[in-house]
Amino acid sequence: MDDLRYQVDLLTAMNQKISADESMYRALCEQSNRAFIYIQPQLNVVKTLGRWDEFFGFRPNELSDLRSLMSVIDDDYKEVAGRAFFPERDGKKESLIEIPIYNKKQWVEIHTSVSLNSDDTAAVKIIAFRDITKMHDYKEELTYMAYYDSLTGLYNRNYFITKLGDFITKAEKENAVVSVLLVDIDEFHKINDGMGILTGDEVVQNLGLFIKGFLGDNVIGSRFDGDFFALAIYEPIGNRSVDYIYDTLMEYLKKPMVLTDNNEVLLSVTCGVAEYPEASDNPLQLVNCAEIVLFKAKDTERGTLRFYDKSLMNEFINNVNIERKLKDAVRNMDFSLNFQPQYFADSKRLRGVETLIRWNSEGQFISPAVFIPIAEKNGSIVAIGDWVLEQAIKAHMEWKAKFDFDMILSINISAIQYRRQDFVSKVIGVLKKYEMPASELEIEITESVLIEDFNSVTAKMEELRDYGVKVSIDDFGTGYSSLSYLKKLPVDTLKIDKSFIDSLVDDESSKIITETIIYLSKKLGYEIVAEGVETNEQFEALKDMSCDLIQGYFLGKPMTYDAIEDLLLRLI
Repeated sequence: MDDLRYQVDLLTAMNQKISADESMYRALCEQSNRAFIYIQPQLNVVKTLGRWDEFFGFRPNELSDLRSLMSVIDDDYKEVAGRAFFPERDGKKESLIEIPIYNKKQWVEIHTSVSLNSDDTAAVKIIAFRDITKMHDYKEELTYMAYYDSLTGLYNRNYFITKLGDFITKAEKENAVVSVLLVDIDEFHKINDGMGILTGDEVVQNLGLFIKGFLGDNVIGSRFDGDFFALAIYEPIGNRSVDYIYDTLMEYLKKPMVLTDNNEVLLSVTCGVAEYPEASDNPLQLVNCAEIVLFKAKDTERGTLRFYDKSLMNEFINNVNIERKLKDAVRNMDFSLNFQPQYFADSKRLRGVETLIRWNSEGQFISPAVFIPIAEKNGSIVAIGDWVLEQAIKAHMEWKAKFDFDMILSINISAIQYRRQDFVSKVIGVLKKYEMPASELEIEITESVLIEDFNSVTAKMEELRDYGVKVSIDDFGTGYSSLSYLKKLPVDTLKIDKSFIDSLVDDESSKIITETIIYLSKKLGYEIVAEGVETNEQFEALKDMSCDLIQGYFLGKPMTYDAIEDLLLRLI
């Protein structure tokens, strides 16, 4: 009897321990945020643990009930899930997959672990389910960010380059053409500055939406950044040709874009095109070629479509080389000055000289018409201009000391240099440094300076003239100024552009225009310089028109410092 009671007590204790262990395991499973199903196939034992009810609305009690699991799995993933539930069929002891359930409303990770019998059948199987919906959504978001532009939904630059590479690889095999069309909104910064960044974003979104209308199997699109879009077109023909897309885009932009706040903006775009295999067989270089074409178009003629050609690329490469050499030249100031004489038309008496900068790089003469625009773009024109100002004034005072000859020194000033706040004080500072009479200095500025800030420009002119410096408008007649408001400008001299002088003798219209400029300008009290005078016929015609001053090869080519000394020596 005692032995039986002992056995009963032992079994009770064992049952209590098993019950306690089961409670502990269930508690652990509940805290794991997972759902588990425990299966002993040969005994038809099926148990669920953990947060089963949070995943599924049913509880399987036997093996046949497991078919209900397949009913909640998305159709596209049923076959994958079936293999994942039975890894032993493929000779494996476990599997791990991620699949959607309930029509992709929820994503779960399914981990199956199997203990095998000696005959490789499943003895015990545990299937664990973990909710990874947030993680999956986050991964999806990261994937989207890695490939797409968040503002427009188009490809981002990096993914566009990758897909363009796929196009090129395919085109190599099929002997096809791939076009890259870049689209850039003209003066987009004015929209951002004047209407706000949010308005700018809306404009970009709207244009991006329109560009999406061209996309298909053979056309991909991207927003690189800001207001910069790209299209890659495989075999550009018909309604996916560059011309068709551009014409359609131009038609769309004819009407103002209506924004959500009822504001309207009228857009203009500039486009550049480069094609495989003509321009490059490398996707990144192909885009770079299209960018070069586009930026060249923006410099010369905005609102147009421009195609790549080799001459344009050669010009770009040449400019890049010049810019590289220019940096060294500016660092060491490897420039020289020439001086072109100006003469009074009535007497051919020397009035003065215009300062001209020269640059010989490794024995090659590089025209100021080439390197000055580059210097203006990269900002080095300020250092160059300061050097010219000081060296010219220094030379002028050396001649004055040697020959005691009064003449005018004219110096061209870049618009960028002129706009600097310290420009006037810098000019006055150099005059004082070399003790040069202000009345012997003439500052030449181009008409383009006038459109930037008329009031600021004229204020500086007045400061210079108040100090005694002469002010001249260079290349008059080709820019933005007009005789109607010349009276508002505090200037002393007008230089008639060479383009009028070239056709003065043979073209009656040029003759009339030149004669009118001279007549009205003299009436307003300005001194007139005709530049680029190369023949006696031009000289006599200008003299008959009562032009004051003549500058050009006919009376004197640009001269070195020493040549000017020889000229002055002959005059004294």
